[in-house]
Amino acid sequence: MRPPSELTFRAVALGLLIGCLLCFTNLYFGLQTGWISMMSLQSSLLGYLISLLIPSVSPLTPQENVILQTTAVATGTMPLAAGFVGIIPALGLLDRAKDGMDPIHVLWWDGVWWCCAVAFFGVFLAAPLRKQVIIKEQLAFPSGTATAQLISVLHKIPPPAAARPGLRHRNGHTGSEDGYQAVRTVEAGGDIDEDAEDPGETDQKREEIVRAGWTTLGWSFAASGSMTLAAYFFPVIFAIPLLGDYLASKWLWTFSPSLSYVGQGIIMGFPTTVSMNLGMLVGWGVLSPLSKKAGWAPGDVGSMTDGARGWILWVALAVMCAESVVSLIPVVLELLRVLRANRDGHPEEDLETETEDRLVPMKWVLWGTGGSVVFGTIIVWYVFGSEGIKPWATVLGFGMGAVLSLLGVRALGETDLNPVSGLGKISQLVFAIVQPGNIVANIIAGGVAEAGAQQAGDLMQDLKTGHLLHASPRAQFHGQLIGSVLSIFVTTTAYSLYKRAYPIPGPNFPAPTAYVWLSLARLLRDGQLPAYSGTFMLAFGILGLSVSSLKTWAGLQGKWWAKWVPSGVAFAIGFLNTPAFSIARLMGGIVEFWWRKRTGGNRSANITLIVIASGFVLGEGIVSVVGLVLRTFGIGVASCWGCAEGVCPSC
Repeated sequence: MRPPSELTFRAVALGLLIGCLLCFTNLYFGLQTGWISMMSLQSSLLGYLISLLIPSVSPLTPQENVILQTTAVATGTMPLAAGFVGIIPALGLLDRAKDGMDPIHVLWWDGVWWCCAVAFFGVFLAAPLRKQVIIKEQLAFPSGTATAQLISVLHKIPPPAAARPGLRHRNGHTGSEDGYQAVRTVEAGGDIDEDAEDPGETDQKREEIVRAGWTTLGWSFAASGSMTLAAYFFPVIFAIPLLGDYLASKWLWTFSPSLSYVGQGIIMGFPTTVSMNLGMLVGWGVLSPLSKKAGWAPGDVGSMTDGARGWILWVALAVMCAESVVSLIPVVLELLRVLRANRDGHPEEDLETETEDRLVPMKWVLWGTGGSVVFGTIIVWYVFGSEGIKPWATVLGFGMGAVLSLLGVRALGETDLNPVSGLGKISQLVFAIVQPGNIVANIIAGGVAEAGAQQAGDLMQDLKTGHLLHASPRAQFHGQLIGSVLSIFVTTTAYSLYKRAYPIPGPNFPAPTAYVWLSLARLLRDGQLPAYSGTFMLAFGILGLSVSSLKTWAGLQGKWWAKWVPSGVAFAIGFLNTPAFSIARLMGGIVEFWWRKRTGGNRSANITLIVIASGFVLGEGIVSVVGLVLRTFGIGVASCWGCAEGVCPSC
């Protein structure tokens, strides 16, 4: 059987290249802040620009671009799907005295095997869901729709029907650690020409596109990379004691003018960064000093065990779980409605637009799902042993992953939010009953469920893009598998290099979500909370339920102000990270808001903004590898001048 025409070598190769860059970048930022980016919009844009530099008989087609970004996303998001920004560091924090087990430090080969165990289950789950949620119910999947719209603009074809001006869709967040990643919808405005397709585009025009795109990307990449390299030798650049040495050293109030954080703020958008900074002000400006002064957190403020940072973590966990519960309620109700309609035998029109040879055969799904469960169970048993998690419990974990993935995919399609963190926590709750007292089993089971939901959600967003642009679902399925296979080795190698050069968790890479996983597992075993944290968890949990309910209702009703209701997850991320990580992102959000107001939704200006943000993010993520090499060879900082005591992780 011949492969679909869009599954070309150049599309897959470019997707793998971009995906590897994103993999290093996402691991770097994920270990720092717990927030990673799906980067589907950026992958499409970068792939298009690179393709224009490659001499070929014909330019990259829109369908090839779909395959390119599908492959790139699969490769770039493995650090989250396989738990290298949360699950794996959490296992390294185990303590014999507290947990009854020594820390589990995953070696390179063990990491590869673990990735193999969880990398494909969600991919096979997504394929049969496509017909229900994309074809029959036509769920929005706003980020997938936005990517399709961007590709149509880049390739000068009429915009997809579901993305044309005047049709309502919602902005929001998609799965990131600890749960969510923001992707702003590309607002093309009214200047998209229905007859924009121009097969006779001149070479001069193509050269202008390449020159403008690469110039913008090059300057933004160079600026961010140069600042990153300078900050390696002079750490104060990323740890400015903006409010004085006392607040910096004792209360961790510093400012990091990282252009990559600014770029992430642009991608997140102004409403999300405002929510994050609101959480920062409440967590670090109110609750942190309150818990310290009241004696509830007697240790150093930055301690995750007995300090204020560890104390406010519990409040953040309550907010995240509250929003996850609220986001799932309408999804469950809608799922029950659909099941009831199917049971009553209501006829449904078959709206499938693809032929059988372009769809994923059901026998592939059955064999792939069954094989990934059996193979994954054996691998998990091999890596962690029966003392870690029983084989039957791993099978149960995969089963829960299938159910939770269904909920996650529907939530993503309706709200652009995949509550993977909350879904993982649900699995932890169940395994507190199934294997009580076993910390390792609790964390691993949550990781299996989260991986399935993450992979299924990523592919479903991509399938929505492909459906709007008439790309082959089978070709996208192949691209996802190819990207996942390569990323197994890239992710594990990158983590091993960082682990060899830096302590993880540690000052440079605090891996905040690792503490979330471990803390919940310990709570479910011991039932003990830090002093008075339970009271604040209850209060903020109720507040989170109320605000999230309002946001969910407003979003479903299409209210224009829904995006301005604070995001619970972004609010909680402001608690988990020190102020240095949030302030720069707010600057990016302000830039995004000002830019869009100033340009009035002009499509060329919006694409330029995406290019700038991409250069900022990739610049620090890629150049950080240079710092990794320098540290490996024993080349340290040049000067610690200006650093507040105990603030600089390198001094």
